[in-house]
Amino acid sequence: MNEKGFGENLPLPVLPVRPRDAHKGRFGTVLIVGGSLGMSGAAGLAGLAALRGGAGLVRVATPAPVLAIVASYERSYTTIPLEADKHGRISLRACEGVMEAAAEADWIALGPGLGRSLGLSRLVTRVYSELSKPLVLDADGLNALARENGQLPRPGGPRVLTPHPGEFRRLVGPSGDTRRPIEERWQLARQQAANWGVVLVYKGHPTLVTDGTRCYVNTTGNPGMATGGSGDVLTGLIAALGAQGLEPFAAAQLAVYLHGLAGDLAAAELSEEAMIASDLIDYLPRAFQEYRKVLSGGQESSR
Repeated sequence: MNEKGFGENLPLPVLPVRPRDAHKGRFGTVLIVGGSLGMSGAAGLAGLAALRGGAGLVRVATPAPVLAIVASYERSYTTIPLEADKHGRISLRACEGVMEAAAEADWIALGPGLGRSLGLSRLVTRVYSELSKPLVLDADGLNALARENGQLPRPGGPRVLTPHPGEFRRLVGPSGDTRRPIEERWQLARQQAANWGVVLVYKGHPTLVTDGTRCYVNTTGNPGMATGGSGDVLTGLIAALGAQGLEPFAAAQLAVYLHGLAGDLAAAELSEEAMIASDLIDYLPRAFQEYRKVLSGGQESSR
């Protein structure tokens, strides 16, 4: 049993070593859908994390008014302009464009910097319930699905949901009250993952990953990661690992481990106080190196 007495300790998933004759198509295409006026950075962080996470190709679909800003963050991903509403958020009229772009991707991430509107709630619900491709949902993507009765639409394909405690409470209602003991909230998360038919990443320290049957408690990470944008980095990383062939639970498990390890490596050099979300992306290369050492039988790194 793990340190909280919750679930079994699971070994880290093995991400295959890349063959010498590999090409970008072998490592999958990730589509990030997000961004809005004032929150373009969230989509950019998720796109960068997907690149650093090893995806072969990353595309960021974002409202046309912020496209130039999102494109300026990184030259290695491509961008797709989406029709915007008068407030600079993705319009419901962009739904067909999102579905068409998703059809060309292996994994989709929806939510970073999305904002909230009635049209977005309808768009997210349609994508969630109709798209057959694997989808990781975060931030306002989760808020768009929240209902007072704690029920979610039936998923159209594999789904990974990544709520922090406040978002989880909005998804499940009063039973997810953050004042309840963590073990009770984890047990509820396990039940809801089974009920909803999803992989649930209940973010915190430690972070729980569960599909209702399997449970993984991750202990890498530190308080310096409690800063805006950290969740966007995790979202892009999950999608990237999934696009490389890991099944959804394994992609989420390895992503939270690497995400936290990058945070520990960053904190050791920068301090917890001075860390920002983009530092997690900068330290992902070292986190992957440390992970490979663990797989090869080297010393367990960081925490």
